[in-house]
Amino acid sequence: MRPTELRAVNTKLPSPDPQALAASRALLERIGAELDAAGNWISFARYMELVLHEPGLGYYASGARKLGAGGDFVTAPELSPLFGRTLARQVAQLLRPGDAILEFGAGSGALAASVLDEISVPYFVLETSPDLKQRQKQLLGDRVQWLDRLPERFRGVMLANEVADAMPVHALAWTRDGVLERGVCANEGQLAWSDRPANGSVLLEARKIEADVPPSGRYESELALAARAWMRSLGGALERGAILVIDYGFPAREYFHPQRSMGTLACHYRHHVHGDPFYLPGLQDVTAHVDFSALARAAEEAGLEVLGYANQAQFLVNCGITDLLAEEDPSDPKRYLPAAAAAQKLLLPSEMGELFKVLAVGKDVAGPLMGFSQGNRSATL
Repeated sequence: MRPTELRAVNTKLPSPDPQALAASRALLERIGAELDAAGNWISFARYMELVLHEPGLGYYASGARKLGAGGDFVTAPELSPLFGRTLARQVAQLLRPGDAILEFGAGSGALAASVLDEISVPYFVLETSPDLKQRQKQLLGDRVQWLDRLPERFRGVMLANEVADAMPVHALAWTRDGVLERGVCANEGQLAWSDRPANGSVLLEARKIEADVPPSGRYESELALAARAWMRSLGGALERGAILVIDYGFPAREYFHPQRSMGTLACHYRHHVHGDPFYLPGLQDVTAHVDFSALARAAEEAGLEVLGYANQAQFLVNCGITDLLAEEDPSDPKRYLPAAAAAQKLLLPSEMGELFKVLAVGKDVAGPLMGFSQGNRSATL
């Protein structure tokens, strides 16, 4: 039976307008057709790909506003130019004559704008969202060149800020009877979870993870095979330079900690965070925290070396964010107070400072890098 009903509206969340509801229903029809063709079961990774990237209907492939006060979440570059200006210091240290910058998933373009205000260098953007690409063009004009695919060869710095968390993940459950893959089915007209024994590459990789099954008999988490493949493809294209991945996540021993037995899946809708990935498909962001150990291993498999790993606060302080904030005039409260508030959000452990991490990997790079001069946690990966 196909899913025909959207999940009942959560009274704690804002209601979408009729046009958005119609778009979500159209995506539900698309998902239902795939479930019919697949015997009423698809992997969660495939479901995540559909709800985020299905042309014209997926969250990142439609015209709904995603970033900022009118969207679903705010990223670090949106908070203040301080983030991009500070990051630019690390980027500048890595660049050599003739190098360029390539940013993946550039959001509104705020990060590119801030970096380009500090560095004069060719800047490329690889963006899969038509809506966001249009916003970027309005902001950046001819300061940036847009690409449709990863270049075969690249020299310089690749940037990925809050990109890996939106890549499809396989949802798994370790039990005393073996590893199950948590997929998606239609049940009584609605989308629902459905478990099957894991097999193939998913089972092979799951068996490498030391997940302690709790007394409840079930440990749930995610396997980010797409992010690993993405990192390996970047490593294959990078002739010389570095890749900076900035995102929320953990090294493997924290990611698969016994106390994190319900996994890391999270949905973002109108600045509310909740745990139901079947709510209003196509209208909310569906994410998982990043396993930075897995990304580092994938980079090494592609011939890259780990250059540094630190929490966002330590990285930004190492790169001089406090110096940049000190340049603001405290006697001008309209400029200084927003900058100071943004710096606090970027740095405080209770905000973005600890949960967000920065991973640097690269090839033929002379170190050490300023962003990891103190507090380098590479040994934890």
